[in-house]
Amino acid sequence: MRRHSRRRPDLLIATPPAAAGQRIGLMGGSFNPPHDGHLAVSRTALRRLKLDRVWWLVSPGNPLKANDALPPLADRLAACRALTRGEPRILVSGLEADLGSAYTVDTVGFLVERFPATRFVWVMGADNLAGFHRWRRWREIAQRVPIAVVDRPGWHLAAMASPVARALERRRRPTDQAPALPALFPPAWVFLPTRLSPLSSSALRRHAARPQLAADGAGT
Repeated sequence: MRRHSRRRPDLLIATPPAAAGQRIGLMGGSFNPPHDGHLAVSRTALRRLKLDRVWWLVSPGNPLKANDALPPLADRLAACRALTRGEPRILVSGLEADLGSAYTVDTVGFLVERFPATRFVWVMGADNLAGFHRWRRWREIAQRVPIAVVDRPGWHLAAMASPVARALERRRRPTDQAPALPALFPPAWVFLPTRLSPLSSSALRRHAARPQLAADGAGT
């Protein structure tokens, strides 16, 4: 997605509340659609990193993918809030639309500057780590916040052999030190094995499309 030419003044950008010393995980993505796999990653991060909150940062669009068929942001925000109902420590935000950028490096930079005393951690699945080297200014992201990578089915080997994992190998912390991650000076990261959920947004989209395709073909 193309970056907007103008950004709203920082004071006009609404965010979830954050206090000094709080430990907050940041999970970004299009959430198209949100599913139990997202919940599993969030719950793992909350438990293993001893976080106070996880923020779902629902992107206006993925800069690395075509967004022509992406549902409106308002619909995806509503779906995320419906799924996380009953999960008081998971908060949903569309702040990237107000920020005027779908790039994680801009989101992270904005948040650490607005909340300098909050301990943020970027949380992502192993599938994201495998392609993290394609993200805009990924090294700057790693310099701004610690990173927690939660295992995903079929992605362990690709993630650990990825360019970023190799580049940051000396900054990786043992899994048993995960609770210390939010307080560490970046770059620092940890890989978290966990009970794996096979769900993915792309698989759910394919499944949801099948009945419609059958219906569309019935009259031809």
